[in-house]
Amino acid sequence: MSDLLGLINLLAPFFGLIGLGFFCGRVVKQPEAGLAWMQFFLIYVALPCLFYRLIADKSLDQLTNWPFVLATTTATFCAFLLSFAAGWRHTRDLAQSVMQGVAGSYSNVGYMGPPLVLAAIGAAASAPVVLIFVFDNLLLFTLVPLLMSMAGLEKLTLGATLRRIVWRILTHPFNVATALGVAASTLHLKLPSALDQMVTWLSGAAAPCALFILGVTVALRPLWRIPGEVPALVVVKLVLHPFLVWFLLSALGDFGPVWTYAAVTMAALPPALNIFVISTQYNIGVERASACVLVGTVASTISLTALLYLIRIGALPYDLFP
Repeated sequence: MSDLLGLINLLAPFFGLIGLGFFCGRVVKQPEAGLAWMQFFLIYVALPCLFYRLIADKSLDQLTNWPFVLATTTATFCAFLLSFAAGWRHTRDLAQSVMQGVAGSYSNVGYMGPPLVLAAIGAAASAPVVLIFVFDNLLLFTLVPLLMSMAGLEKLTLGATLRRIVWRILTHPFNVATALGVAASTLHLKLPSALDQMVTWLSGAAAPCALFILGVTVALRPLWRIPGEVPALVVVKLVLHPFLVWFLLSALGDFGPVWTYAAVTMAALPPALNIFVISTQYNIGVERASACVLVGTVASTISLTALLYLIRIGALPYDLFP
């Protein structure tokens, strides 16, 4: 009972901030444009500082664990294919199915992942968290533009689409922060004291801002009905995706409990808010994306709590094939 109570106390602030944001978004009548600066602060300032902080003190060998990257990225790709198939079965539309593929495979690795996993598993989980974040983003930010181009929504040639993908990957603030962190780790660089304090403050602001924004953004989306494929997507995201990660890591080698549990927990996170951002960018399935994020987040309060409880009491072996 004490383990369960401790876990509830751990998770309650995360889901509580999402709930608070949702409540404020429903009750307080502010224009949605008011979120713009907060989102800018989060994406271009606070979260990059958090990722720099996570990486800068890691040794390079922790950030070049290629078998781990192969297993976790393959699991995400498989979850994408399963979700794409579920979307195609209901919509028979390529662009809609791509969005459903993202909804069933793209975890909330930026907003919820780092603070929750580090709190639940420990500071030693920061390296696997960073690797999953970077390579899941590389996979999905490459797949989506390519498939949307095939669907006729990217009005560019294949070469222009590929150049745009490379440019977005190289200039994304999260990836820039990751590269700077790797450079600092490799060269053993230390920030000046004043700048280091700023980075510490900003990285601490990332999680509460992100969770509150998530709640507000979902609250502002119209939810007329839950599309028929959403339950299947939520099952893929919250159940099959973490199982695939667990299975592949166990099959490829012994990665240890910290790395394995961190990866499984990251895969068990609810759908990312970026799904809504991408759907808005292409003007495809905005209501579906909102429904997936909302239903997935609510359902994860149960599934994520159950997973972490099993990990905490030692009922979930980290290796399926000891």
